This record gives sequence, C-alpha cells and structure tokens, in this order.
Amino acid sequence: MNLSNIKPPKGQNHKKQRVGQGMGTGRGKFSGRGAKGARSISGYSKMRGFEGGQMPLHRRLPKRGFTNIFKKHYALVNVCTLEKLEGTSFDPTNLMELGVIHKMGDGLKILANGEITRALNVSAHLFSKTAEEKIKAAGGTVTVIPQRIPAPIKNSKKKQK
Repeated sequence: MNLSNIKPPKGQNHKKQRVGQGMGTGRGKFSGRGAKGARSISGYSKMRGFEGGQMPLHRRLPKRGFTNIFKKHYALVNVCTLEKLEGTSFDPTNLMELGVIHKMGDGLKILANGEITRALNVSAHLFSKTAEEKIKAAGGTVTVIPQRIPAPIKNSKKKQK
C-alpha cells in the first residue's frame, strides 16, 4: 500500500452540477431558479434581515432610549498618572505633548484614582472633588481653566429690532 492507492470512500466525492448549460444537463431552461421573481434575476442581492416581505424584526421591535447630543466628552487623567510623569506643572497642552492624552474633546478632567506624594501644579477644565483634595493635601495647586461656552443659535426667521 502506498499513496497512489489511496482513494476517498465511496459516495464522498460527487460530480459538480453544471448550472445553466442547456436542456441536457438536468437543470435546463431556468437553471433551478424558477421562472420569475427577484431571485431568478442576475445581480439579485437580498437585504440583510429580509424576511420575505414580512415586516423585518428590526422594524417590528419598539425603539428604546435616545442619544444625548449635548453630552460632554472629556479627556480623563488620573492623579496616579500625573505622579509618574516628570515635572511639577501640568496643563492640557503639556499632557498632549507628553502623550498622556490624545483627544482633548470638551476639555481635561482630573480624576482621583491612585495616590500622590509630591506637590504638583495642575491646570484643567474639571477636577473631581477627591482629586482636588489629594493634590492640595500633597502641597500642590489646582487651577480651573474656564470652559468655552458655545454662542447661542440665532433664529433667522424672527426679525431683530
């Protein structure tokens, strides 16, 4: 016995059915697709979630919740991260240069996770209450940067006097 004698078990391999090759193939005329309808046509692609014309599940189910378009997204930095960095004063531009934060978003917020043992001068848009206490307890200073308030939207339909 050698590799040239090995054959697959009987019935494992089947002759491939050639579709669309005329009436003598056993799949003539419509090639097993039926006479009419969307699926019989070349280029048909079914929509994801299509249920044969029945109202799809994602449209039958009620929608819940909403997305708050006014939500603020802050760059978050923990006190323990500031402790590891070299230097004594930190502000948003400084932290961007050091690679601690990548996207500023609506501002920088300092959180109180971790411990701080040295005096640091930190400038940020927001501080958690505990973070502010920890920085001041270590002998550092906290400076709140005022946040930019967006200009009110003027209604162009009303006449201004």
